[in-house]
Amino acid sequence: MSLKESENTGVPLTALKEGESGIVVSVKSGYGKAWGLKKRLMDMGITPGTKIKVVKSAPFRGPLEVIVRGYRLAIGRGMAEKIFVKVECDG
Repeated sequence: MSLKESENTGVPLTALKEGESGIVVSVKSGYGKAWGLKKRLMDMGITPGTKIKVVKSAPFRGPLEVIVRGYRLAIGRGMAEKIFVKVECDG
């Protein structure tokens, strides 16, 4: 994925390192039962335009600890791979 493509579509949340943050661009999910995942993430406050920060990444493909809207959440890698963010530059 080129830099120009990543600006438009974002990168998966799993691509962020500990301490990095981004703005949620989209949440990818399918139809039918898979739509429940998108609804669940929306219920947790993970919606497009929301700032999200990775606090900790568990080893061995474990869950990510993130801060969303002032709350700490643990999100499994499978879910995190469906959340696309635009990386924020601190500098």
